[in-house]
Amino acid sequence: MNPKKTKKHNSFRSVFGWLLNTPYLIYSLIFFLIPLVWAVWLSTMDWNLMSKEKKFIGFDNFIRLFKDDKIRASFVNSYRYLVPIVLLCFLFGLLIATLVHHLPDKIKGFTAVLFFIPYLTSGVATSVIVKYFFSYNSVFNRFLRDTFDLDIKWLQNETVAFAVIVGIIVWKMSGYYALFILSGIEGIPEEVNEASKLDGSTGFHKLIHITLPMITPTLTTVIVLAAGLAFGIFTEPYLLTGGGPNLATTTWQLEIYNTSFTRFQSGYGAAIAIANAVQIFITIRLISFLMNKLNKRFGW
Repeated sequence: MNPKKTKKHNSFRSVFGWLLNTPYLIYSLIFFLIPLVWAVWLSTMDWNLMSKEKKFIGFDNFIRLFKDDKIRASFVNSYRYLVPIVLLCFLFGLLIATLVHHLPDKIKGFTAVLFFIPYLTSGVATSVIVKYFFSYNSVFNRFLRDTFDLDIKWLQNETVAFAVIVGIIVWKMSGYYALFILSGIEGIPEEVNEASKLDGSTGFHKLIHITLPMITPTLTTVIVLAAGLAFGIFTEPYLLTGGGPNLATTTWQLEIYNTSFTRFQSGYGAAIAIANAVQIFITIRLISFLMNKLNKRFGW
């Protein structure tokens, strides 16, 4: 082929490729890059977003983070949420996927959709129902008081309130992650399953030594998504506990909202958001690194 024609053809493909990506680039510029630059600028200001007066204070907002008990609690709680949410979503997702996988083909799809329904449920609606269920005058609590003489303040107890929020999230997300795991299990070649039967590998032994190693890329996706979820919790603590008791359930998102839109300290709120983003980035990168090591161990 003529070198000039080849060069022209490659140039056209390059321009055409950029042209096809233009909508995404514009979207990223408007909704990601510009807000990011604006947030960095805002984090250096003392401003409530309404006043005409803006005071430049440099890194004072970031220095203030290290002295704020609420921010320290949000940082620690991120990992307190991370561990049980990732672990329980993985275990329940694997359990659901394994059960659905062994169902007859006629009802497999329908059952998988049933487990997916909680993911579609409004977090606000779920939180309101749970809050009423654990309220002092609820039918459940009145039954406990009248029958067993138990007066449990569910959402006023640090451990119980935290467990309730984790439980809501795990209930809501397990079915969603189960679909990922189910697709991985369904994608295992039939030859592998037949070979495992011939070798006498069944049940739990097959799960540990064959199924899980064969779907580690899928498990990586599930774990990373669940970890990201743990850093974005807002609705449940906002509606159920307000971050209490004693900051036991507060999160980054809750503190960003309260700081920026309740106390109108928008510059400080932007600094909190940036600190949150840095923590998320480092944690997700570390988890991805460890999971990639595991993938390589199993030949992926």
